[in-house]
Amino acid sequence: MLGVVPSPTLVSDAVAARLRLFLDRMREESIDYGPDAMGLLDSAADTLVGGKRLRARFCHAGWQAVARFRDRDAQESTALWDVCAALEIFQSAALVHDDLIDNSDTRRGRPAAHRALESTHREAGWVGDAAAFGRSSAILLGDLLVAWSDDLLEDAIDPLPHAAAVRREYGRMRRDVTVGQFLDIAEESAWSVHATDSHVERALRVVSLKSARYSIEQPLVLGAAIAGGADDQLDALRRFGRPVGMAFQLRDDVLGVYGDAAVTGKPAGDDLREGKRTVLVALTRETLDTSARNLFDEMLGDPDLTAEQVAFLQATISGSGALDRVERMIDVYAKDADRALSGARLDNAAVGDLRDLARAATVRSA
Repeated sequence: MLGVVPSPTLVSDAVAARLRLFLDRMREESIDYGPDAMGLLDSAADTLVGGKRLRARFCHAGWQAVARFRDRDAQESTALWDVCAALEIFQSAALVHDDLIDNSDTRRGRPAAHRALESTHREAGWVGDAAAFGRSSAILLGDLLVAWSDDLLEDAIDPLPHAAAVRREYGRMRRDVTVGQFLDIAEESAWSVHATDSHVERALRVVSLKSARYSIEQPLVLGAAIAGGADDQLDALRRFGRPVGMAFQLRDDVLGVYGDAAVTGKPAGDDLREGKRTVLVALTRETLDTSARNLFDEMLGDPDLTAEQVAFLQATISGSGALDRVERMIDVYAKDADRALSGARLDNAAVGDLRDLARAATVRSA
């Protein structure tokens, strides 16, 4: 779980309220689509339940760092909360597509969206392949969520004097995530034709594009842009957010191998069964001799790995020293982020909040 951070309830409650209003509007505007389409809207709403609201919290923190540097009494606007909510909708879209790509059965301890849609087909007694329906519908569900995210963002920023800066950052975020997701998929095949000593660099590129910028850096900058942040303030937040995001994803990779399923809501060793070519895997392969590396590669990505085989791979990774090296990388990134805030023209209280959020994002068990 994330650690104790400033005002998590404030952010979560405000985002939940804005999401409820938006969903009510979407249902009202979609009533003529018919009952089957309304079922898709209900599925979209289901994906927005739960989660840590991490991106919304960093967006709020970025706004606070700039707005309260100028005015200690600055108050959050509905535009800010709507952008925070738009980020959470986009995150849901990414998770729907991610679970489909990874063929994951669960998300947050519940059936993944494509599995839930598969069950809807089966329970309704419809003809045809329920699993194929679930997969196809999940693609469209993710697309709908992306559209909703854009709709809410555009409505929110329309009256803002800094709308263009927010729009540019949001557009860059969407492109980065999409390309990063592709590179993540590609690496599961492309690794075999690239030298082993290039795999860490390639994995770090995926980390940066797919997660680091999108999870931490860009939400921070979006919040600061809403507040009309100056170039030096945005730069400080980028220099802080990028390494925090890198550390966040490296921690996620560790949890994907060693996490407790009861805490993470995902099966233990899920990344091993999916064959994720993470930094952890790349560092492991560098230390193994040819025979051990071949066995490691043969097992990695087998969806039918037994608990014993998962334990063997976990032990191989730990024994190679890769886990310790990733933990050291996380520590270095965290220190780099901390230094980026020193002397920055940002609200002092917000800087303290940012440091707490960074610790919560990188020292966690889920």
